[in-house]
Amino acid sequence: MPFNRKPQKFNASIREVEIGVGEKAIKIGGENVFPFYTFDGDLGNTPKVGVEISDLGLDNPVPGISAYYEGCTTAAEMAKKAAEMEGADFLALSLEGGDPNGANKSVDELIAVVKEVAEAVDLPLVVEGSKNVEKDSELLPKVAEALQGKNVLILSAKEENYKAIGAAAGLAYNQKVGAESAVDINLAKQLNVVTTQLGVKPESIVMNVGTATAGYGYEYVVSTMDRIKAAALSQSDATLQMPIITPVSAETWGVKESISEEADAPEWGSREERAIAMEIETAAADLMAGSNAVILRHPQSVATIAKMIKELA
Repeated sequence: MPFNRKPQKFNASIREVEIGVGEKAIKIGGENVFPFYTFDGDLGNTPKVGVEISDLGLDNPVPGISAYYEGCTTAAEMAKKAAEMEGADFLALSLEGGDPNGANKSVDELIAVVKEVAEAVDLPLVVEGSKNVEKDSELLPKVAEALQGKNVLILSAKEENYKAIGAAAGLAYNQKVGAESAVDINLAKQLNVVTTQLGVKPESIVMNVGTATAGYGYEYVVSTMDRIKAAALSQSDATLQMPIITPVSAETWGVKESISEEADAPEWGSREERAIAMEIETAAADLMAGSNAVILRHPQSVATIAKMIKELA
């Protein structure tokens, strides 16, 4: 008996969100099938790859990254190089220097960096905060104001500060809002609900539901993303139909496989190769689980994931 394949059709779809302006603007989401199920229907917009840079420059760099940014002395110069990276669709600027427990840069200092980077590149821009809730409540609304007209994505609005960030980015300055939760479908849904209740349009929200590095309890990440996509498509849950962005590099470059020097673990081989492998494996898994965009750091990781997306889509 011949096999008759029955495509899995959904009446619902993931919302399409546009980031950036002009010819380089990107769209994420828009699919009405599960990740890379091109045999079932319309994939919408193919997943996008972002390159992460920091206002602090290169922190504990590996040779490949150092060589790529050789000669760059400012964040703006790094941004120009990052924008030229093979496979790069957008730029992600991390303002980790604002962390009060770290460099504790002032808001004015960071806004100056943001403006310089925005003027230096024409790729769509995603801005990540300092990861300090109180500082980001002050910093990210100022970022949204400074980048009016750029249609940037502001990461991230959390349960503790979504009102300040959502009101500024999503309402006052017409930017896109990144809703960040901690690998939990209920938390993701609740944050989307309260953010829309604030007045932010659903089509202006991108979810950052979190990730872990492959091998570090990663099965819960897969489960969470699977459940979100299933609820959005098969159950037509409008509160979960926002596309997902995943800052992969922030997780993978901090695990022991990525930071242990070869002298301390010679049996593990090259530190750089290990870190690249962790970044690529995690990004690939996130995309297969349902992420619509990933943020990476190493040139080889960016090129590899971009190639994977092109071949599968």
